[in-house]
Amino acid sequence: MNSAARRIGRTLALVLPVVLVLSGTLAVTRVPWASPTSESQVLTASSGTVTSHQQPHRAPQDVLRDQLLAELQEKNPGTALTHLQEATTKRPSLAKHCASIARALGRAAVQKYGASHRAQAYSRPVCDTSFASGVASAQ
Repeated sequence: MNSAARRIGRTLALVLPVVLVLSGTLAVTRVPWASPTSESQVLTASSGTVTSHQQPHRAPQDVLRDQLLAELQEKNPGTALTHLQEATTKRPSLAKHCASIARALGRAAVQKYGASHRAQAYSRPVCDTSFASGVASAQ
């Protein structure tokens, strides 16, 4: 009886770590870090380098600037400025880029409306009135 218990114990001591490692490896091969609608890519430890057609990494402020410029074209500068203020409140790391983004929005507003006085009507005190300086510099 004692030798049978030892044999079972040795077998479990050898097999159990292997089973745990394999089940853990299988569990993490696909982790849903990205949203389900975005294109995801699975990398394994043995995959080496990725050679797909990925876009280069863009800085968050560049992504935000492009989104707000598109929103300015679709709606109006007031909406874009509101969303700029909300974005800098949610992510304080974007605050140092707020002035340059607001100036870009000001220049884009002049291009959209053609007249600086019409674009200036949307001016708000977002990012130390940088929108107004962007409008003035576009003339």
